[in-house]
Amino acid sequence: MKIIERAQAPTPKFFKLLRTIGLAMLAVSGALLTAPVALPAVIVTVAGYTAVAGGVLSAVSQITVDDTAKNLPEAENNAHDGS
Repeated sequence: MKIIERAQAPTPKFFKLLRTIGLAMLAVSGALLTAPVALPAVIVTVAGYTAVAGGVLSAVSQITVDDTAKNLPEAENNAHDGS
Protein backbone atom coordinates (compact mmCIF):
# COMPACT_ATOMS: atom_id res chain seq x y z
CA MET A 1 0.00 0.00 0.00
CA LYS A 2 1.43 3.35 -1.03
CA ILE A 3 1.71 6.26 1.40
CA ILE A 4 -0.95 8.28 -0.47
CA GLU A 5 -3.39 5.37 -0.22
CA ARG A 6 -2.64 5.03 3.49
CA ALA A 7 -3.28 8.74 4.09
CA GLN A 8 -6.62 8.56 2.27
CA ALA A 9 -7.77 5.29 3.88
CA PRO A 10 -10.13 5.30 6.92
CA THR A 11 -8.43 6.06 10.25
CA PRO A 12 -9.46 4.33 13.51
CA LYS A 13 -11.31 6.47 16.04
CA PHE A 14 -8.49 6.31 18.61
CA PHE A 15 -5.94 7.59 16.12
CA LYS A 16 -8.27 10.39 15.03
CA LEU A 17 -8.23 11.52 18.66
CA LEU A 18 -4.43 11.29 18.78
CA ARG A 19 -4.18 13.26 15.53
CA THR A 20 -6.34 16.02 17.01
CA ILE A 21 -4.19 16.11 20.15
CA GLY A 22 -1.05 16.33 18.01
CA LEU A 23 -2.49 19.22 16.01
CA ALA A 24 -3.40 21.02 19.24
CA MET A 25 0.16 20.52 20.49
CA LEU A 26 1.44 22.04 17.26
CA ALA A 27 -0.89 25.02 17.57
CA VAL A 28 0.06 25.77 21.17
CA SER A 29 3.78 25.39 20.55
CA GLY A 30 3.55 27.51 17.41
CA ALA A 31 1.82 30.26 19.36
CA LEU A 32 4.52 30.15 22.02
CA LEU A 33 7.36 30.14 19.50
CA THR A 34 5.97 33.12 17.60
CA ALA A 35 4.90 35.13 20.66
CA PRO A 36 5.78 38.82 20.30
CA VAL A 37 7.14 38.95 23.87
CA ALA A 38 10.40 37.58 25.20
CA LEU A 39 9.86 34.22 26.86
CA PRO A 40 12.32 32.31 29.03
CA ALA A 41 14.61 29.94 27.14
CA VAL A 42 13.13 26.92 28.91
CA ILE A 43 9.64 27.68 27.56
CA VAL A 44 10.95 28.18 24.04
CA THR A 45 12.91 24.91 24.21
CA VAL A 46 9.91 22.96 25.51
CA ALA A 47 7.71 24.53 22.83
CA GLY A 48 10.17 23.37 20.17
CA TYR A 49 10.12 19.80 21.45
CA THR A 50 6.33 19.92 21.73
CA ALA A 51 6.08 21.03 18.11
CA VAL A 52 8.19 18.07 16.98
CA ALA A 53 6.21 15.63 19.13
CA GLY A 54 2.89 17.02 17.87
CA GLY A 55 4.02 16.78 14.25
CA VAL A 56 5.18 13.18 14.62
CA LEU A 57 2.02 12.21 16.51
CA SER A 58 -0.21 13.74 13.85
CA ALA A 59 1.72 12.20 10.95
CA VAL A 60 1.79 8.69 12.41
CA SER A 61 -1.87 8.89 13.38
CA GLN A 62 -2.86 10.02 9.88
CA ILE A 63 -1.22 7.07 8.11
CA THR A 64 -2.65 4.47 10.50
CA VAL A 65 -5.26 2.46 8.59
CA ASP A 66 -8.42 0.81 9.87
CA ASP A 67 -8.16 -2.56 8.12
CA THR A 68 -11.64 -3.68 9.08
CA ALA A 69 -13.29 -0.65 7.48
CA LYS A 70 -11.00 -0.90 4.46
CA ASN A 71 -11.81 -4.58 3.87
CA LEU A 72 -15.53 -4.19 4.55
CA PRO A 73 -16.47 -3.21 0.95
CA GLU A 74 -14.45 -6.17 -0.38
CA ALA A 75 -16.29 -8.56 1.93
CA GLU A 76 -19.65 -7.12 0.86
CA ASN A 77 -18.71 -7.48 -2.83
CA ASN A 78 -17.73 -11.12 -2.26
CA ALA A 79 -21.04 -11.79 -0.49
CA HIS A 80 -23.01 -10.34 -3.40
CA ASP A 81 -21.06 -12.37 -5.95
CA GLY A 82 -22.38 -15.57 -4.43
CA SER A 83 -18.98 -16.65 -3.09
